[in-house]
Amino acid sequence: MKFLDVAKVYAQSGAGGNGCIAFRREKFIEYGGPYGGDGGRGGDVIAEAVESLNTLIDYRFQQHVKAKSGEGGKGKVMTGAGGADAIMKVPVGTQIYEEDGETLIADLSTVGMRVRLLKGGNGGFGNHHFKSATNQAPEFALPGQPAEEKTFILKLKLIADAGLIGMPNAGKSTFLSRVSAARPKIADYPFTTLEPQLGVVKIDESDFVLADLPGLIEGAHEGVGLGDRFLGHAERCASILHLIDGTGEAVAKTYKTIRAELIAYGHGLGEKTEIVALNKVDAIPEKDLAKKRAALEKACGHKVHVISGVTGEGINTVLRAMVREINQRRLARAEQAEFGRPATLPRTRAERQAVNFNAPVVPKARMMAPQKVKSAKPVEAATPKAKAPVKTPVKTPIKSEAKAKAKPARKMGNAKVKTKAVKPKVKAQTGRAKARPKSLSKTEQRAKKKQRR
Repeated sequence: MKFLDVAKVYAQSGAGGNGCIAFRREKFIEYGGPYGGDGGRGGDVIAEAVESLNTLIDYRFQQHVKAKSGEGGKGKVMTGAGGADAIMKVPVGTQIYEEDGETLIADLSTVGMRVRLLKGGNGGFGNHHFKSATNQAPEFALPGQPAEEKTFILKLKLIADAGLIGMPNAGKSTFLSRVSAARPKIADYPFTTLEPQLGVVKIDESDFVLADLPGLIEGAHEGVGLGDRFLGHAERCASILHLIDGTGEAVAKTYKTIRAELIAYGHGLGEKTEIVALNKVDAIPEKDLAKKRAALEKACGHKVHVISGVTGEGINTVLRAMVREINQRRLARAEQAEFGRPATLPRTRAERQAVNFNAPVVPKARMMAPQKVKSAKPVEAATPKAKAPVKTPVKTPIKSEAKAKAKPARKMGNAKVKTKAVKPKVKAQTGRAKARPKSLSKTEQRAKKKQRR
């Protein structure tokens, strides 16, 4: 089966069915009325990621995808049947773009993930839908909504845990055949690998998927050689194994050339964790091996592994280093899936707002501020202070208090008359108002007068 990672597909959803115009005509029913049903709904175009596919070769021969249209409404207020959906089954890791190839619509990165690309048209209403008291016999119905159509670009990015990159004839295919059951093509001429190859690697108690990418040369980001069309498969890898051919003369220059192509490609590929290995050490003299390894470590700035894909020297050490990076990424993904947020919490406010947390964003200053506790009594200071002389305020008599005091006694002749203090009358306030006496009617008043007489 040929590997195909880019496909162009024309898709069309189903149109809605038309509404029906019908009237009820039966023998013993004098006024039948409208009896037309609504049209059926058109089918959708849905893309689904499945596990059984690993290439887009199916859309090389089927470039048109169309959903079924809905049926028209029928008499006796029967709604038409809805159209069947068109499901596009694609491999895991497929990205769906607009026709320009740059606007991303969906990224199907997990098994079973579904996305609706085009919506089917709704069915039209029949004349029974428009029946009312003022319009008891409508003679019109609505047509169904038209179908949607669009052209999509499908791009496949393989789901691999680690990727192999390097110059042509660096020993990438030999390394893949050594550590996995894959059998890629191996020859002594450049560009032997023309399409990515996958293999499952098992080391100790761990296993991961390793992708062998076609070789890169200087100017690949400009289209030289096979170009950078296969570098997109390395974007999802947790780590990258960079193989350097140890039999070459300028190993440091070779490393810098590939690094420049990764940085020029972008998409975060230059920031990924990189493991550098000097390959084909079985064909290098011992006195030249130390010099080449030192020059390569100076160019990359970290440790360089020494391996041989033919004899298997140093391969287990490199695989264990790759497994450590892959396990860290798997742990971070598991915590994110369990708790709904990444394992490393964001530090700035912009990072908190970028992540879709369930909890609202709380400013750091407010979150760290201590809570104030209200105390019933003020706390006295530990060291007593000298008390300042307190001036006692002079109370001035209030008018109401002056009136409440008893008036001085008045003299009337020789007898003294004591006058009592006048207290204001306060009406007692009750919760209920007093009921008014019931007024007598005129007949009752007349009867009362007669009794008095």
